[in-house]
Amino acid sequence: MTGHPRTAGRHRAGQPPTAVHPRVWDGPARSEAERLGRAHPGWLVLYGLGSRRFYAIAAWPAPEPVMVDAATAGDLAERMRQAEAALLLQAPAPAPEPPPPSSRRGRRRTARPYPPEGSAA
Repeated sequence: MTGHPRTAGRHRAGQPPTAVHPRVWDGPARSEAERLGRAHPGWLVLYGLGSRRFYAIAAWPAPEPVMVDAATAGDLAERMRQAEAALLLQAPAPAPEPPPPSSRRGRRRTARPYPPEGSAA
């Protein structure tokens, strides 16, 4: 191709700029992911353009990361509910409350790690 004149395209130097309209890939699916994210504030909901799947990542402290995925938004919402229920079932029982403090009378004094103020120790 050396020595042959090239035809000018829109990206060549000296050409006037042209309007390029952006494409919105999988717009309805992305909107559905945003709607799910608003409906479930404890989750980060994403839509993968390459995989064409919905993903949800738990945004609360858990023993290990929680992530679920599905082909449809409805299936993802169901898997999110299942993951929440599974974590609730695994949660340890709350620790029993300590007994109320006893009265000051009859309480044994404990040794202090330092001498009381005003003592000649």
